[in-house]
Amino acid sequence: MATLHTALDEGVTFFDTADAYGNGRSERLLARLRRERPGDDFVIATKIGRKLMPDLVGGFAEDRIEEWVDASLANTGFDALEIVQLHCPPTDLYYRPELFEEMARLRDVGKVLHWGVSVERPEEGMKAAEYPVVETCQIVFNIFRQRPAELFFPRAQDLDAGVIVRVPLASGLLTGKMTRETTFADNDHRAYNRQGEVFDVGETFAGVPFEVGVEAAEELRPLVPGGMTMAQMALRWILMFDGVSTIIPGAKNPDQARQNAAAAGFPALTQETMAAIREVYDRRIRPHVHQRW
Repeated sequence: MATLHTALDEGVTFFDTADAYGNGRSERLLARLRRERPGDDFVIATKIGRKLMPDLVGGFAEDRIEEWVDASLANTGFDALEIVQLHCPPTDLYYRPELFEEMARLRDVGKVLHWGVSVERPEEGMKAAEYPVVETCQIVFNIFRQRPAELFFPRAQDLDAGVIVRVPLASGLLTGKMTRETTFADNDHRAYNRQGEVFDVGETFAGVPFEVGVEAAEELRPLVPGGMTMAQMALRWILMFDGVSTIIPGAKNPDQARQNAAAAGFPALTQETMAAIREVYDRRIRPHVHQRW
């Protein structure tokens, strides 16, 4: 709660959660934040559909959507959910208009104010944004995952869809604090999902092999402007793209929340820095991720 309050104090106005995070605990904590800060103007966006992993299709069936929405309403105590996003559904669901018709119905009856999707690939986002009910799209985008800027961002802007950037620090690689010897707890996806054993491998280190990412991050270190951390440079790099609406970096403590929020206040990166970052990506990272995501 101290981290959440600090984020608000530092000007953060958008919080992303999901019904599957802590089996509703994250939603309940954000609802508590709303009660404790009634005078602050901020948005809470949740996600639904992944409680049934690995039964992904069943989680997004039309007759289950309202059940998940009602559960999130119960977790929060809200009269309506501000933004609800489909939580990385299978690609074929974007070709089922009846699903999006049900989403529109739930909006029309007042249970959901706005709908969005969280996707793995730009093509999924472009398809989802074709449905009028979809107003936001969440996608992985960072220095190590640059393809969304090529076609997806312009298309989202054409369709007036907000873009929510997740995994902005490539699961910590872009903090510059990791080495080849860094280890992770057994229950950390950075330990158990490196080959996509449980969910899309692109969610872990943005799909970059760990050792490759560590070495590439070392090459980025000399490019960090004075006064910034590497993580702040990575966040400021994302904000250089007009198609981005907001970024959702994680924070484990108040200091991390302050550091994240401060990134928005730094001057724009120079074109020389942008070009140098792109050169590292093209040479070290592109072969591993560009055509897949």
